[in-house]
Amino acid sequence: MTTQSNAWAAALGVAGLVAAIPAAPLLAQQISPEQADVLTTVYAPQPPALDTLAQGPDIEGFISDRVGNRVQVTMADGSSVMVTLTDETSIRAKGGFLGLGRETLGIASLLNGLPVEVETREWDRGLIAARVRFSASDLETAEMIRSGTAGRFARNEAAIEENSAATEALRGRFGDIDKYNVKATTNVYFDTGKYNLSPRARNELCAAAAQAEEMDNALLLVVGYTDSTGSQEVNQRLSEQRAASVVNYLQQQCGWAPYRMLTPTGMASADPAADNMTEYGKAQNRRVAVNVLVSKSVDGF
Repeated sequence: MTTQSNAWAAALGVAGLVAAIPAAPLLAQQISPEQADVLTTVYAPQPPALDTLAQGPDIEGFISDRVGNRVQVTMADGSSVMVTLTDETSIRAKGGFLGLGRETLGIASLLNGLPVEVETREWDRGLIAARVRFSASDLETAEMIRSGTAGRFARNEAAIEENSAATEALRGRFGDIDKYNVKATTNVYFDTGKYNLSPRARNELCAAAAQAEEMDNALLLVVGYTDSTGSQEVNQRLSEQRAASVVNYLQQQCGWAPYRMLTPTGMASADPAADNMTEYGKAQNRRVAVNVLVSKSVDGF
């Protein structure tokens, strides 16, 4: 486990989504004759067939929220867009097909943090996803997260309920504080162009989480980096994917609570740890830094 003091930056959090639940219609025997001609049961409009809609923009980013058949995709510039999925939406991973109607796959596999490419159609009520694409390795990661979290969420549901008030209070304390003490930094490293975690990286991440757990009021800030190979656009995406992989593993496998995690960010090839002119230096720069932070206002509290 490598510990050093690095520059770090926090990204804006993504706002949550709220689903509106329609009220149930009145039973027939509850409607008086004078009401019968004015009461109407209103149903949500159904999207038209995709081949009748105009081509919409192509969206590339990661899934930041999902409510029912709607998903929010956050792009590299931090902006977000909501898209609706229908029975016609094609969801594919490289090397395989996920049918939307299949109970064990489809929309259930579109988990938070999953990098996706979405082809859309224009509708007067918003964008509809015609196609959703993601890589096989991303699918593998998403399935690992899904299988690893179900049991843990069930076991911890009661504890989460009991601690919700404390959680909100903690969030409030950090809401307007922008200065922290960096107590430790753990770097994990990646192969060229990759964002999957090595066995060594996995061990080091859980060790870092255990170390942070011993500190009162500790938060984790995860920052992804690349070497100088490749374009800025490619490196930005890769650094975000590396950060997302680390965050997912910390939360799902190392047991780090999501509310104690600051929003991860990707810094591409900025702030290199070593000289990009050498292979050794590039290897040092293909990293994710896990910073253990304690707010200066509560440090020692």
